[in-house]
Amino acid sequence: MRVYNFLFFLSISLFSKYAPAQNTDINILKQINVHRNTSFDGSMHLISNTEAYIGVGLPLSICAIGLSQHDTKLLKKGLNMSLALAMTSVKTYALKRIVDRPRPAQTYPFIQALENETKHSFPSGHTSNAFCTATSLSMNFKKWYIVVPAYVWAGSVAYSRMHLGVHYPSDVLAGAVLGAGSAWVTYKLQERFHKKYAAKYKPGLP
Repeated sequence: MRVYNFLFFLSISLFSKYAPAQNTDINILKQINVHRNTSFDGSMHLISNTEAYIGVGLPLSICAIGLSQHDTKLLKKGLNMSLALAMTSVKTYALKRIVDRPRPAQTYPFIQALENETKHSFPSGHTSNAFCTATSLSMNFKKWYIVVPAYVWAGSVAYSRMHLGVHYPSDVLAGAVLGAGSAWVTYKLQERFHKKYAAKYKPGLP
């Protein structure tokens, strides 16, 4: 776990160091933001805002349903999703302040920022939380009709951040990797824990 965290932070930090110098990064954002269809601006604001409601509300709702129905398996899934989201939030917060990358509109005046975001561009917090929720949801509820909509939603949130002009493509990509990676690690750690200790608590064992 510590090795994973070290390698992750190292690779993301190195990536962010060189990302601003890449013309591809700003060129892609320019095509998405400057040449956008402005009739979608309201929809993109709405999609972007769903990150807070779905990303936080879904894990808590699953926990609440598990508790109310005395369903320990469902509660375990909800707690796993909540822990993954907490891990993602901490890593995102730390990276934002370590990298301290300016928002696109601060560096490139032609970018039209549709939200009042002024600092800490890298990585995208909305994207990291969305992909964390999508990944943990997909790993805990392995049904295609859950997996596909989950990632479509997460991808839509990621795209909305570029449409709104508040993140570079590299911010979004890093956020997706961070969120999905944190969810995967959390799920695997919980799986390993239960496999190792579940036998000790089986009924009938001394």
